[in-house]
Amino acid sequence: MSGKPSLSNGVLLDAADVSKSVQGPEGRLDILGGVSLQVREGESFAIVGASGSGKTTLLGLLAGLDVPSSGRIVLDGHPLHAMDEEARADLRRRLVGFVFQSFHLLPALTAEENVMLPLELEGRDDARSRAREALEAVELATRRRHYPAQLSGGEQQRVAIARAFVHRPRLLFADEPTGNLDQRTGHHISDLMFALNQDHRTTLVLVTHDPKLAARCARQVELDNGRVVTSARLAETLLETRA
Repeated sequence: MSGKPSLSNGVLLDAADVSKSVQGPEGRLDILGGVSLQVREGESFAIVGASGSGKTTLLGLLAGLDVPSSGRIVLDGHPLHAMDEEARADLRRRLVGFVFQSFHLLPALTAEENVMLPLELEGRDDARSRAREALEAVELATRRRHYPAQLSGGEQQRVAIARAFVHRPRLLFADEPTGNLDQRTGHHISDLMFALNQDHRTTLVLVTHDPKLAARCARQVELDNGRVVTSARLAETLLETRA
């Protein structure tokens, strides 16, 4: 029998009473306080709020990039808050993909090689064929030999999305994925990300300041000064956006 508990009611990510504080030159700085949320398998979930509200800090905690000062975070039955960095990194490699506002592509690698990288780190012998499939899914098969500097911002973000999906993660974290793109390109990237989310049933958790992008998610929470202030369903936010 496995020592890992099964998912409860389809909840893939469960955060309870999560707080984060750091020591600054003037004493303790409270970044997050008492945040609780649940994300179910396959759903899309947005974290919104003003700059400095704690969105990116919360995303990093949910992804296991950092640990909370107090509270618990459970991902697929694994207690991130109680795991060391090596164990959290192994879990991220197996379950998680990332898309950032800054594309984080390696400039010395082609688009194909950037997408291959996570699979090569896993020792996969099908890395190249899988990377080509992922680039085809984001309509960049003809640009696979181009380097990041030879691609537009939107094309670089599509490569980043292909890289995030290439190992078919259970959970995708996206931090302001359209923040560095113009409106038209950003809309295209959003369409692509949600299409891949639906096609692969990949759970999507995104941080955004864009209310229209957040309204496309099934659920959202708003942070204000490190605390959850609202929780909205898709129908409610769509009505507000269309008003």
